[in-house]
Amino acid sequence: MIKAIIHQEPYVTEISSETNFLIADEPVTHGGKASGMAPMELLASSLAACTCITVRMYANRKQWDVQSIETYIDIESKDTQTIFERKISFSGTLSNEQTERLLDIANHCPVHKLLTHTIKINTSIND
Repeated sequence: MIKAIIHQEPYVTEISSETNFLIADEPVTHGGKASGMAPMELLASSLAACTCITVRMYANRKQWDVQSIETYIDIESKDTQTIFERKISFSGTLSNEQTERLLDIANHCPVHKLLTHTIKINTSIND
């Protein structure tokens, strides 16, 4: 369960889970103070983090020489379509086959799966 709360200060939002805390905000150009990531950055961060973690788990299990995994996400919305551009790079000693397999594994991270399926959001008033 995630909780987000905003008070009077535009647009600083405190986000917490049972064990962690972070701040979201809007950039100065949108009236915020840029004291945290914007909501779309947080969404992109989820995909980037999940990609890195999923690929790391697989590479570790296979005992492949992967020194680091970098994932870059860019989100573009056009009309009714949203496009996530994801670029992944690896450092270490990998064959072409291993690199291709890691790319395939990246497409199986839980956030990727979530974002590529139909999403329904039920909203209600919390009494």
